[in-house]
Amino acid sequence: MRTHLSRIHSRGVPLLAASLVALAGAMAAPSALAQATRTWVSGVGDDANPCSRTAPCKTFAGAISKTATGGLINSLDPGGFGAVTITKPISLDGAASGTAGVLAAGTNAIIINIDPAVHANGTVVLRNLNVEGAGSGQSGVQVRRASKVVIEHTQIQGFQTGVEVQSGANAQLLVQRADIVNNSTAGISLSDANSKLYLSDSSLFGNATAFSISAGNVTTYNNNRLEGNTSPSTPTATLYER
Repeated sequence: MRTHLSRIHSRGVPLLAASLVALAGAMAAPSALAQATRTWVSGVGDDANPCSRTAPCKTFAGAISKTATGGLINSLDPGGFGAVTITKPISLDGAASGTAGVLAAGTNAIIINIDPAVHANGTVVLRNLNVEGAGSGQSGVQVRRASKVVIEHTQIQGFQTGVEVQSGANAQLLVQRADIVNNSTAGISLSDANSKLYLSDSSLFGNATAFSISAGNVTTYNNNRLEGNTSPSTPTATLYER
């Protein structure tokens, strides 16, 4: 009987060890999947990297899955960082690189589609970007659903529509110090009754029309430059600074 128990005991040791290893792996899994508050992209990065400053990713799309909700993606150096779909509050900032490019010929460059049931009051910030459609892009920034969107110090050109706010977006947008130029349908298109766009210190130049507003409100300040657009158009309202 003792021999029999010894055999059971000796067989149980590796089984116990294997169970402990599996448990340790399960406990470590959340840290392996942790997302950073600030991540980095580089023209010579790799999306297999953790997107840290010393091991940056290659694209915004690669970095966004490794960035926490409400976090920030910075660019380390000049480069083209690819089209991206944003589904959570986050900031993209190209200030450190000089030129943080998003080239999207024949497609949308930046899609913002945030489920309000998941992120009720989050903000998306697009800052210091060069968004280029090469004459065939669809929308530079397309807002499908969002709470708040800030577009700042950004150039958007060569699309059908520079900034498009779709029906159902239910968003408030602030566009400031932006250049929206040479878009074949409209610089800014708004088609959602519950959305508002505020335009400040920006230029709309060379578009088929500056504004295409079928619903919602576009409010501009008198510090904007609306010139060289083929078809005259006006915002919903203009506020004059004192």
